[in-house]
This record gives sequence, C-alpha cells and structure tokens, in this order.
Amino acid sequence: MDVKKKTKDNIKARLDVALFYNRKNMELVCDGSRVAKPKASFVLEKNTQLIVYKWLKSLCFPDGNASNISRLVNTEECRLFRMKSHDCHVIMQTLIPLAFHDLLPKGIWDALTEINHFFRDICSSKLNVDHIERLKTNIVETICKLEIIFSPSFFDSMEHLPVHLPFEVKVGGMVQYRWMYAFERLNITVGM
Repeated sequence: MDVKKKTKDNIKARLDVALFYNRKNMELVCDGSRVAKPKASFVLEKNTQLIVYKWLKSLCFPDGNASNISRLVNTEECRLFRMKSHDCHVIMQTLIPLAFHDLLPKGIWDALTEINHFFRDICSSKLNVDHIERLKTNIVETICKLEIIFSPSFFDSMEHLPVHLPFEVKVGGMVQYRWMYAFERLNITVGM
C-alpha cells in the first residue's frame, strides 16, 4: 500500500537492489539532476488503494467473528489505525485474497494467497501430521516467491518466522489454545 514512513521500499533499499541484486526494474533511475524511484510491481496506484480502503470501510462481519474493521479505516489518509492482533489475523486469513484479486498481477496475487492459505491452514481446528509436513515444505517455496517479488529490505526475521510455525504446531498442539485474542478482548484500560 506504500504508506509513508511505514514502507520498507525506500531509496536506501533501491540502492541496495542496484548493488547486490539483478533487478533492473527496481533500480533507481537518474534523470539529469533528479533521481526517480520507479513504481514497484507490488505497489497499488493511489486510486486503487482508495478502492481497497473504501471496500474495507464498507465491510460488516457477524458478531464475534471480527471487530468492526470499518472503524479502523481512514479513507482520507489511506491508512489503517488501532488494529489488534485479531484484526490482522482476519485481514491476513480472509480479506487479502478478496481485496487484491483483480488489483494485483496474477503472480503477486498467487504468492499472497499462498501465504494466506498457510496461515488459514495452520490455524485450523483439525490438522494431521502429513498436512503439517506439507505446510512445512510449501511455506519455504512461498517465502521464496515473496522474496522474488518484494525488495530485499522487506525481509527481516519476522518474515521468516512462518517457516518455524509447523514445527511449533507439532510440538505445542492446536494454535487456538495458545491465542491471545480472548485476553486481548478483556484488556480494558481504565483512566486514572
């Protein structure tokens, strides 16, 4: 979504792309006295971003499924505010494939949908060992696809954590019993 001061696709990242990677489409373009950053294939145009935010603003969920995501959306600034972990969970597992289906190129949408399905499957209420092993091999391929799409500065330790989640499910059991959502719901701040 290319949110200012939140994106990792900045000038320093583009200089690193020119030095260390063979991605001509992401390198900075010198135009006389100006340096331009070409639009990355994964960044949406401003009018397309506005369509996504307006769509999020119009969403309604059944009680208990998700919080009121529409109140987290600011369409003027094209930003999401005050999201709790469960809101991120709902967006990651449910809304990403729906929101970006017709807006992103097919290869990018496929990679995002694969990571979406991984998180949906890892959080399901029924898992067997064979399925966990398949998730373990598929997530490595999915992260490799994401590394091809996004700039290298996007990836830090957090983006590589899904590789360890299948093992954690094998050892710790079902994810639902270790979630913080129930406690987060009861987290009420009282003014003094």
